[in-house]
Formats: sequence, structure tokens, C-alpha cells
Amino acid sequence: MKLNRIVSFTVAIFAAGQLAAQPSVQITLLKAGRLLDPRSGKVLSPAAVMIENGKIKEVGPASDVQAHAPAGVRTIDLGTATLLPGLIDSHTHLFLDIVVPPEAELQRHSNGRFAPGLLLAIAESPSKRALLSAQLAREDLESGITTVRNLGHSGIDGDTELRDAINAGRVPGPRILACGRKLITRGEYVQNLNPALADAILQQEFLLVDGTDRARQAVRQNAFQNVDLIKVSADENLTVAELTAVVEEAHREHLKVAVHAIDSVSIQTAIEAGADSIEHGNRVTDEQLKQMRDKGVFLDLTPTFYGGFFMKITEPSIVMSSSFRSSETSSAVRGQKRYDELVQRVLKSGVKFATGSDMCWFYPGKTRGQASAATFVNLRNAGMPALDLIRSITTNAAEMLGWQDRVGAIEPGKFADLIAVSGDPLAELERIRFVMKGGEVIRNDFSGH
Repeated sequence: MKLNRIVSFTVAIFAAGQLAAQPSVQITLLKAGRLLDPRSGKVLSPAAVMIENGKIKEVGPASDVQAHAPAGVRTIDLGTATLLPGLIDSHTHLFLDIVVPPEAELQRHSNGRFAPGLLLAIAESPSKRALLSAQLAREDLESGITTVRNLGHSGIDGDTELRDAINAGRVPGPRILACGRKLITRGEYVQNLNPALADAILQQEFLLVDGTDRARQAVRQNAFQNVDLIKVSADENLTVAELTAVVEEAHREHLKVAVHAIDSVSIQTAIEAGADSIEHGNRVTDEQLKQMRDKGVFLDLTPTFYGGFFMKITEPSIVMSSSFRSSETSSAVRGQKRYDELVQRVLKSGVKFATGSDMCWFYPGKTRGQASAATFVNLRNAGMPALDLIRSITTNAAEMLGWQDRVGAIEPGKFADLIAVSGDPLAELERIRFVMKGGEVIRNDFSGH
């Protein structure tokens, strides 16, 4: 009898311990005047979203969702605000914050805007770069960018470690798809280095592709770092066979391949090799757009320099001669006209497309997130309809990333990554007033409601 009582008492304590160990359900009711569904283009008003343990459980008319909410549920009322899915920056560089060098330095290098800053970043302490990247990641998140693809220039393991730190809750930031070191051909970046140091410098930032065997090996090295995708920079030296080897090896590892390709030759190489997305694609032909559409290859537009961006980041920092200023202004006008034409051709072609900021620059007066959001808005100025632009940084981008089941829309089962603006979504993209990631409120400037 005594033994039975001891056993019963032990079982009761064990059961109570199990109940106590079970995590409590976290439910939040989020209400807003409007909710925009990018997929359908429809606006729901008034709207509510019920969130359970960081994921969306229910979306619908405010009265319906509220009727299903448990008593005493935590409620966040955003008043007349418009809810949108968290933004996705499908092409960024969180480990770079390049300051434009003086005019004389610009003229000494074939890629004078970018190369000096990149070389300095590579040579800097990895710890310093990591701390800077954590700041830039936080600034992205505070501006409503809840998911990013970091496409290179983060050292050997910078972006994978930052991703893991964010996922573990050690630092705030967006969800990150990390690519590790970018795959390049020799001579594509930071040329004319001291021969005694060149390989050591390059290996900190890149993996060299020199033949199909090294191409496969480069993919395996990045896969060992637990990357989420492979980034390749295509130029005239990269062969179809080499890039095909990269794609085959990456797909064997269940990794997508994003290819930096600007000129038509590099774009064709990427198409024939089976790339999943082509980054930039500024000089894509109509025939290549058709091939991409037929093969399901995404075009990741990066309108970074549209609208005189270079002058905006340069004027506050350096003294410019009148000839330099005139040359840059004329170049910006020509570039803007070409990009206007590109956007119209892309829309007409039916190719799948997303948008990335390609942000790696120090923008005086703006946080990284504000600078990135300003880049997205450039597409509207280039003639892209508002809904197409919003899709390119939400639903389309999620599909390109292969994360359409996780992010990009306000739908049951997806992460509760949400933003809100006070007026027209496009006009207010640089002034996001509410940000939620995984059900956690990051910022709420509507807190007076």
C-alpha cells in the first residue's frame, strides 16, 4: 500500500512537470483599417489578423476574426493604417557600407566607385565587419524589411553566422538567406593586387572558378558552411560548362543558384547553364527575356543607381569638379532612360521578376533600411505599376527565394511578418510605421491607438 502511494505521487509529480514544461500559447490580435493582399490586389477593410506562436492563424474581416479570438487576447489596434506583408530584399550586401572615395581616387581604378571600398572591407577585421553588419541588419528590419538574400561580400562565414545569430535571438535582424563566398573567375574583382598577397586576399571573399572540377569544389565548400544558396558572378571568362557544373552541384545540394549577369553574353551563359535567377540583367535582350520566361528563370531587378543615386550619395561627402559633375549627371540621365525601357520590356515579356536593392553604399542621412526602401520606389518612377512593384518585394520575391510557404503574404500558416503604413503603401515605403517579425513587434509608431 505504501509503495503504491509513492508510485502514484511520483507519477503525479512527473505529469505536473510535463504540463509545466509545455510552452504557453502566444496569441495576438492585430487590427487595421485596411489590409492589402499583393497576390490578388484586393484590399480588405476593416481587417484583422490572428497570430499564434509567431505564425498567422487567421485573416479576415475584423468582426469575424475578433469573434474567434479568445477572451482577454492581446490586441494591437493600428487604427486606419494599411497592413502589408513584410518586405523582402532579394539582393543586398549587409557586410558592406562603402563610402564613395574622392574624385581622384575614382579615376585611378576601372571600377573606382566600388573597388577601393571593397578592398578596405576585405582587409578589415572580421569582427568589425560583423558588428557593422549587425547594425545594418537591424536598420533593415526597423524599415520593414523582414527577409533578405545576402548575396556575397561577407567574408568566409559572415552571413551564415549573422543568420544563425538572428535566428537564435542574439541580435535583431531580418530572416537571412546566406550565400557564403561569391564564386568568380580570376580578375573579376579587385585587380592589380600585390601578387604575393593576391590569393590570400581573394580567398577571404571569393571562391575561384577555374574549370568544372573547381566549380563543383567551390559549391561544396560553401555547402560545408551551411549556406542557403549559391551566388556566381558571370563575366566573359566564365564558360557555360563551368556554370553548368555549379548549377548541377548546387541543385544536388538542394541549393538555388543566383547569377550576377549584366551584359547579354553573361546573361546567355546563365540561361543555358540553368540558373535559377539572374541578378541585375540590365542588358537583357527581348529574346533572352522570352527564354527566361519559358524556362521559369527569375530576373532580379536592382534599380540602385536610378534617379541620380550616385550623386545623392556623393555630393554630401566629396568635392566634385564641374566636369566630373557634368559627366555624372549626363550618365545618370542616359542610364535612367535605358532603365525605363528595360522595365517596360520586362513587364511586356511576362518573365517572372523580383526586386533587390543591391545596397552596399553608405547613404548620408539615411539608415540602411531607408536607403534600401528608396531603391524599391525607383521602379515606380521607372514606370512600373504600383501593384507589380509591391509583388516584386513580397509574393514574387518569396517564390524566387523558394520561401513562398513561409513569407511574402498575409496568409494562414506563414510567419507573422507584417508591416503597416499610414497612407498609400508606395508613397510611404520609406516611412514604415509598424513592423512585426514572427509575431514580435519591432516598432509601432501607432501606439497611441
